[in-house]
Amino acid sequence: MSGARVPAVRIVDEPDASESDKQIVRDHLDTYNVAVTGLSEYASVSLFLENDHNEVVGGLLGNIWGGCLHVSYLWVAELLRGRGHGRALLQHAEARAREHGCHAVFLDTFSFQAPDFYKKLGYEVFGKAADWPLHHTHYFLSKRLDARPPSHPTAS
Repeated sequence: MSGARVPAVRIVDEPDASESDKQIVRDHLDTYNVAVTGLSEYASVSLFLENDHNEVVGGLLGNIWGGCLHVSYLWVAELLRGRGHGRALLQHAEARAREHGCHAVFLDTFSFQAPDFYKKLGYEVFGKAADWPLHHTHYFLSKRLDARPPSHPTAS
């Protein structure tokens, strides 16, 4: 056992923590993950739908790391739903993931959000948590990516 003295620590509950403090935690975990896996390629994915006034009316946020795309957020303004914008955002993100050599996409959604939307696009549920939030289900989905996107028939 080394003679190094371990410093005293305490837990601090900080609901309004600064972004810089939160980033310290992220950075140290990321450094550990890269050291253990040897996988250092990271790319942020930030795609937006903008209207004619340059207002954001939808978007997809995520990241690429470890050969996978993780979609953290996908949102389309209610007025624009059902018009293919969510699908287009997701397909754009999947194409970007393929460019980075990703083999899979992971995301999660709630029962009151869009599990059927993702299933129609080839995502499969690999886990779920009941009552998260209370009286609802939290779904975890994934999709394997081919080397190239599926071909779409052209209109004649």
